[in-house]
Amino acid sequence: MRAWGLLGPFADLIAFFAASAAGLPPERAQCLSFAAALALAYLPRAAQRRAAAGGRIELAWIARLGSVSALGFFLRGGIFALLAGWHWPGPAVILPAALATGALLGTGFRHTESPASWRLGTGAGWQAVAIGAVGVAFGLRLLYGARVELMPEEAYYWNYARHLDYGYLDHPPMVAWLIAAGRALFGDVEFGVRLGALACAVVAAAFMYRITRRLFGADAGLAAVLLLQTLPYFFLTGLLMTPDAPLFAAWAGALYFLERALIEGRPRAWWGAGVCFGLGLLAKYTIALLGASTLLFMLMDRPARAWWRRIEPYGAAFLAAAISSPVIVWNAQHEWASFLFQTTRRLADHPQFALPKLIASMLVLLTPTGFIAALLLLGRVQLPAGGSERDASQTRAWRWLQVSTLTPLAVYVLFSLRHEVKLDWTGAAWLGAVPVLAWGLVRGVPPSALGARIGRAWSPTVVVLLLLYGAGLYDLAVGIRGLGYGAHAELVPIGWRELGARVQQIAEEARGRDGVGPLIVGMDRYAIASELPFYAPDQSKALRETSSAHLLGQVGLMYEQWFPPAAEHGRTLLLVAWNRGDLEAPGLSAYVERLGPIGAGVLTRGPDTIRPYYYRLAYGYRAPNN
Repeated sequence: MRAWGLLGPFADLIAFFAASAAGLPPERAQCLSFAAALALAYLPRAAQRRAAAGGRIELAWIARLGSVSALGFFLRGGIFALLAGWHWPGPAVILPAALATGALLGTGFRHTESPASWRLGTGAGWQAVAIGAVGVAFGLRLLYGARVELMPEEAYYWNYARHLDYGYLDHPPMVAWLIAAGRALFGDVEFGVRLGALACAVVAAAFMYRITRRLFGADAGLAAVLLLQTLPYFFLTGLLMTPDAPLFAAWAGALYFLERALIEGRPRAWWGAGVCFGLGLLAKYTIALLGASTLLFMLMDRPARAWWRRIEPYGAAFLAAAISSPVIVWNAQHEWASFLFQTTRRLADHPQFALPKLIASMLVLLTPTGFIAALLLLGRVQLPAGGSERDASQTRAWRWLQVSTLTPLAVYVLFSLRHEVKLDWTGAAWLGAVPVLAWGLVRGVPPSALGARIGRAWSPTVVVLLLLYGAGLYDLAVGIRGLGYGAHAELVPIGWRELGARVQQIAEEARGRDGVGPLIVGMDRYAIASELPFYAPDQSKALRETSSAHLLGQVGLMYEQWFPPAAEHGRTLLLVAWNRGDLEAPGLSAYVERLGPIGAGVLTRGPDTIRPYYYRLAYGYRAPNN
């Protein structure tokens, strides 16, 4: 038994050193060594165990083996990429990767023997597989979150943190504060930026486990954590550092405390709700929709109406206002710019019918399995009740979860009838449906042919999601040959590190005799201007010398405050764009004295081309009204 346990890592190491000696780069060598260890040790051992147990070699078992193998590879690939990114030598990197592979596949293959354990929620021993899936999802975010380059939005919010304030034009300050805390602990690296998102995901999972376990039992609580770790919106919110991450945690906390106050009748829970609402308003204004849900439930539910005559709800509202006061003060000092940006600006957009897009976004955020299950379960008037006090309380809680979910969704549906919507808008609202979905996962959705199919679909849905996350993150961190990068590679976190180094080198070469370098201007809304400083060799210098196209009459969001056009009058600009046409626009000449020739470069990853980029010097910037 012990020899079998050591054979896999041993074969892994031998194959890696042999491939490296043959001249393969480390990443390709570790792929080959994994395949060798899988073929020579792990799969034969799994087949031997299967035969000893009297099992047959069947397609379903092979599919389970394949899924575990692929997930093991993606986790191992994350370890390898992370340690290689820290510039560890190959032998030091492959050893922990090989040992981790042995532990992951050894444990995972044992759970492929019982098909019942893979029937999430209803199969015998399904809890172990669910815990494994939660661990895989968390491991993927932990490993790759420290290695995958920042999304443009994350880099923009990192610039928030480098211009720390208690309010910003397009969002409240919580995202900046969390990034600042991560920077203080780990520095200006990807993990430092994303640490807050990972922490918020843990907080949200803890709250949702507690509320679901109290209402529907421990198995449903585990199912809720599983859903929070694997459904697309919740997985990505726990990975990417955006305002949705702290909103996610605050919304989950508010749901928990409101259930204890409204359903259990606990006065002290209102103070917890007030804290969560206050923190939520510091994260994203949309938590106000949960406040509207609370007021509606207090009007609809007879026992909850008693709270209108108590001081606690009003005290909670005052506490929330006090905690979120930095946002109010900042807006008062800036002509209510952030409030207006998030309200009247969106209402003033050109009318359009966006309901199909909203529905499509829900299908993406929840998957078709989750979306259909939510429709079937939230459509129920109440849980089956037996007349006991416990049943009555549970039914009221069910109605509270319905109201807290459907009220925000109704607002978004009405808004979408005449206005554009974004992919992530409904994400936090689905938190109220998580306990309901978890109950359905362990108890079954309403009996019907469709309900039965949905119940059977949860297991393959979770497995496919984890495989997609693993493959996607591996491609972003390392690259999968032959996939390519598409026509809009600027929207994904690939190539920014190379572009940051190249642009800073170009800027240094253009530095004048007086030592003053050009101001780098990203010719888009904020992506280039935000990513270049983070990935520049000298971050501090690049942060002071990188701005956006608002200097040339476009929209630049917070860059309009960080780099007022009048303050840059007379400077030389280094314009950087993804499209050559952006540097040939006739209107550019009105802002500068003269334009230099257009230069070009190509971003690559190994032998693969990511995309070209273009740059141009512009001399003698003329700020408007100067």
